Amino acid sequence: MGNSSGRPRDSRKGSGGGSQGGSSQGSYPRNEGSYPRGSGHGGSTQPRGCNQGGSTQPRGSNQGGSTQPRGGSHGNAGGYRQAPKYTPPVPKPKPVAPGFLGKPLSDILNSYTLGKELGRGEFGVTYTCTHKDTNEVYACKTIAKRKLTHKDDIEDVKREVQIMHHLSGTLNIVTLKAVFEDKHNIHLVMELCAGGELFDRIVAKKCYSERAASDLCRVIVNVVHRCHSLGVFHRDLKPENFLFTSMAEDAPLKATDFGLSTFFKPGERFQDLVGTAYYIAPEVLRKDYGPEADVWSAGVILYILLCGVPPFWAETEKGIFDAIMRGTLDFTSDPWPRISDDAKVLVKGMLNPDVNARLTAQQVLDHPWMKEDGASNAPLDNAVLTRLKNFSAANKMKKLALKVIAQNLSEEEIAGLRQLFKSIDVDNSGTVTLLELKEGLIKQGSKFSESDIAKLMESADLDGNGKIDFNEFISATMHMNKLEKEDHLFAAFHHFDRDNSGYITVFELQQALEENGVGDYDTIQEIIDEVDTDNDGRIDYDEFVAMMRKGNPGAEEGEKHNHRHRY
Repeated sequence: MGNSSGRPRDSRKGSGGGSQGGSSQGSYPRNEGSYPRGSGHGGSTQPRGCNQGGSTQPRGSNQGGSTQPRGGSHGNAGGYRQAPKYTPPVPKPKPVAPGFLGKPLSDILNSYTLGKELGRGEFGVTYTCTHKDTNEVYACKTIAKRKLTHKDDIEDVKREVQIMHHLSGTLNIVTLKAVFEDKHNIHLVMELCAGGELFDRIVAKKCYSERAASDLCRVIVNVVHRCHSLGVFHRDLKPENFLFTSMAEDAPLKATDFGLSTFFKPGERFQDLVGTAYYIAPEVLRKDYGPEADVWSAGVILYILLCGVPPFWAETEKGIFDAIMRGTLDFTSDPWPRISDDAKVLVKGMLNPDVNARLTAQQVLDHPWMKEDGASNAPLDNAVLTRLKNFSAANKMKKLALKVIAQNLSEEEIAGLRQLFKSIDVDNSGTVTLLELKEGLIKQGSKFSESDIAKLMESADLDGNGKIDFNEFISATMHMNKLEKEDHLFAAFHHFDRDNSGYITVFELQQALEENGVGDYDTIQEIIDEVDTDNDGRIDYDEFVAMMRKGNPGAEEGEKHNHRHRY
């Protein structure tokens, strides 16, 4: 939700340059319009210094012999030199107004043909696109400029572009091919990753081992190490941000989204709360953090790869944050007793709440378990795959539901939240107290109850100082707008409940998911198993709402070639 930021949105996210004028305005061409040296007015050539009759005269003299300036008098056609012709000044081309990215606007359709939609997120849509000359197929992430309503949004996109160019040439990072900006959109053309998400590839396998988890973790930490060595802090590592380039067994895994990434200098600390709940490091919640937080996020991914569930789990986002701050890791439940000690030691080192004691990316790569063939190839318990399937499947349904909610949120709703904070923060201090929040919301005619307002304050005030700043306010109120308001949840539920029966059936779920390319039987059954808590084979409204309010698996972006979650 940072250019990429920022949402340094770099960019969260054009190419093409205008022509340059080289001539000086109003200058004359050298000797343009002059006649041959010493020529007559009619242009005929005369001997140098001659008169019209052809007799020789002293150089520069006229017919009568009197001296004239070189070139003769106006009456002496043989010595007359005409002044240069007047050439009207060539007007300079009007400067082309630069776009958000500081370059002239350009039309992607001159070079590419847009294809089918791959995904839809908070800021735009991702399509396939085909180069008109080479017929090569890429992914095009199209960001709607009208949705970049805040200066930070524009800076994030600009930074995303800068970072992707900066990281180009890295094996496990998607390549940015071109950038275009027109009147309405910014288009990022990048390498197409058509092999599916990280978890999808895992659950499709019949056999899964520590070695497979080690191989995948090595790729992820290599990306972290590469970023850090080039002064880039990712800030939003999660499984959805890693895609395989193709369906081939040996296809490389690549990091695909740098919308919240930023440049950093050694020792630099950051305060803005960004990321995705499950994967956020405790120091990020304290708003004093550096690139070590990327290693924490990679450690969370490794924990999930080994056991199938996140290490810090709760029914609400605030509950997840509380669990992260407590930092208690479960190594006693299945399948952990059968996981190697080396793997557990590595996870503990990556999830050390003490930033100074946490392993660096290089130390993780040097760990024995991370070496080629360093981890056991013995199959892990099938329950791990089952949990991974359920975790991944529920995320897919939630992402689709959030897409519906996002489509029903107006620009005015989002912009209004910012205006609301300004009206409440009457002293322009940048923070508001519970009393100010309550009075401001009542003054605005808000229908929030006192308990709603207290809940909002509690969820937003992460450091417990009794005040919330702008980012905390936006985070909490946008969360309430999207996940607490009944009309939004009801609209999302009815997107699935097509016959208005009050239940989402297997067939209806299949229809909705197939429209988004994730409707295979196994995925549908996994969603039912995860969400259908009363085991009646269908999902009622209460079960749907419970799923939507359980954690936050980075669904702000929808399907993922695209997004950002800035708290």
